[in-house]
Amino acid sequence: MPSLQSLLCSGLTAAAGCVLLLLGGCERGKPPAAAAQPVEVEVVTVHRQAVPLAVELPGRTSPYLVAQVRARVDGVVLKRAFEEGSDVKTNQRLYLIDPAPYKAALDGALATLQNAKAHAVSATELAQRYRQLVESNAVSKQDLDNAIAAQGQADALVASGKAAVETARINLAYTDVVSPIRGRIGISQVTQGAYVQGGAATLLATVQQLDPIYVDLNRSSLAGLQWRRDVASGKLRLDGPDATKVELTLEDGTKYPRPGALEFTDVTVDAGTGSVTVRAIFPNPDHVLLPGMFVRASISQGVEEGVVLVPEVGVTHDPKGQATVLVVGADDRVGLRPIQATRTVGNRWVVNSGLAEGERVIVAGLQKVTAGMVVRPVTASGAQ
Repeated sequence: MPSLQSLLCSGLTAAAGCVLLLLGGCERGKPPAAAAQPVEVEVVTVHRQAVPLAVELPGRTSPYLVAQVRARVDGVVLKRAFEEGSDVKTNQRLYLIDPAPYKAALDGALATLQNAKAHAVSATELAQRYRQLVESNAVSKQDLDNAIAAQGQADALVASGKAAVETARINLAYTDVVSPIRGRIGISQVTQGAYVQGGAATLLATVQQLDPIYVDLNRSSLAGLQWRRDVASGKLRLDGPDATKVELTLEDGTKYPRPGALEFTDVTVDAGTGSVTVRAIFPNPDHVLLPGMFVRASISQGVEEGVVLVPEVGVTHDPKGQATVLVVGADDRVGLRPIQATRTVGNRWVVNSGLAEGERVIVAGLQKVTAGMVVRPVTASGAQ
């Protein structure tokens, strides 16, 4: 007869078996889990193309012509004949310096010249008379030589008198101070009644021609050297007249409405900054550009062939600063690709290497994928 202990063990074993059977039935009755769907990402297909090459450089404006109006004679300023900040014309009177001393000097020079001319006439006649008399031995040869020498001295005095008269006239003309160029005149450095000195070249005012106007830009010598090499090798194709087209952005971010032209590139490299000066010229009829303004200029230099454009949102950088993109392969698998992105055009990076023709670059959904994942790519809206 079975014991109580054996009966209890048999019951527990049977109960456990029932539980296992029930659990097994539940597992068999549970529907299978749905397969995970690939993550959807937006991609753009890249193509090699020619991209206009432009460089943006900082710079400042400088006047086309600058004339510092200075005193060239000593005297008291009797009159100022212009409004500060106004436009003046060439040879327009700006100041009048007291001319009285210089008029008197001119009168004295004229009188001295007249006296020299009178002596010259007398000396010439005496020399001619002695030439006739020396033939009849009425005067000695020495007397004739003295008369001829006196005639030469009288002629020299006449020439000296003429030079003195011309000098006096020039000094008198300098009392009427005129503008040497057309342009806009600044602040007057002297007032009526001030004493100015020609020897010290007292500064009176400054006239600047603002139309056209120069823009002096700074560019690294290394960048200029590389550009010349690319042109020589054919990597860059100059695009005719547009090669020297220059556009300006003003200090407030607005575009200057009139394009300029590249004038020249300086041949000297600044030893301190390692840069060269690039000068452009712009029309400035409305005087929007004033000397000393900070601007940024975009200079068209040619066309770069065989590059691809990738939207900025599709380019990231690793901790080392290397530019990378995520590409979708033919099997819809994501791959991480390092690229060489040199500059931007609008909102797109110019990629020189790292991408092949027709590759698909992820531009939306990057945070949801990693390299090696299979994704469902769709063309990004507005992708070109």
